[in-house]
Amino acid sequence: MRFLLDQFMDYLALERGLSPNTRLGYGHDLSEFLAFLSRKGRAGIQEVERRDILDFLMEGKQKGLAAPSLARRLVAIKVFFRHLSREGLLATNVADAMDSPRLWKILPPTLTVDEVDRLLAAPDVSTPRGLRDRAILETFYATGLRVSELAGLALESLHFDAEYIRCVGKGDKERVVPIGGRAMSAVQAWLERGRPAYAAKGGGASRAVFLSRQGKPLTRITLWRHIRTYARRAGIRKEISPHTLRHSFASHLLANGASLRVIQEMLGHADISTTQIYTHVDQGRLQSVHHQYHPRA
Repeated sequence: MRFLLDQFMDYLALERGLSPNTRLGYGHDLSEFLAFLSRKGRAGIQEVERRDILDFLMEGKQKGLAAPSLARRLVAIKVFFRHLSREGLLATNVADAMDSPRLWKILPPTLTVDEVDRLLAAPDVSTPRGLRDRAILETFYATGLRVSELAGLALESLHFDAEYIRCVGKGDKERVVPIGGRAMSAVQAWLERGRPAYAAKGGGASRAVFLSRQGKPLTRITLWRHIRTYARRAGIRKEISPHTLRHSFASHLLANGASLRVIQEMLGHADISTTQIYTHVDQGRLQSVHHQYHPRA
């Protein structure tokens, strides 16, 4: 594979006429990639799978590389593989369908279980606002709802007797999502001890579960700002959003044995390939399971 990289670097200089700095960047990123493949035991370029590329990008993310650096790595790999394919040196170009502008969807940010616990404990539940915000955070993490879905959650969508909620997702598709006991308790505390006062200020007309102090439904921007505030209060240095809790919900389900099909249904993904990004977030668990149960691991 090193010989192929050397040929590629000559191609960049002689036929593409790229600048020395651009060639240096490509060479560094691809050298890192080949070293990663070597550690994984890939003997030749034909053995490389799409999963290897995703794992390489995830390793970079875990080391603290920013999104532009990860995107640059992916571009280098795509150009390298495209060159090999055109030269007849690669039977299948596994990098061809990977879209760098959608990199953040391939590598979603997540929280650890400890970080989630600290975040959920951050609101002061002795106040109506704290009751509301604890219920919001618990619901996000318990259900994996999108921020627009939680903002639009109506009172009639709650079915706590059967432990589920109904929400309307993308394309106005309705789905049923289970909700756990802690989240239900938090929402019930808000409904009983916090929401009535807020609803009265708005004339009691809104059917939204979560209201502002003026009795109006919360906006997506407001929800995002609240979560960011509580993350700082909890000492979480990561840049998080409501979507971070959605990703954490899915990743932690996978880590505890849930199937991708079940996670797909709860997230409301139309295509299972969208849900498969979570198999790359939890590589440590997958590797430990392989070592534990495979007879020749």
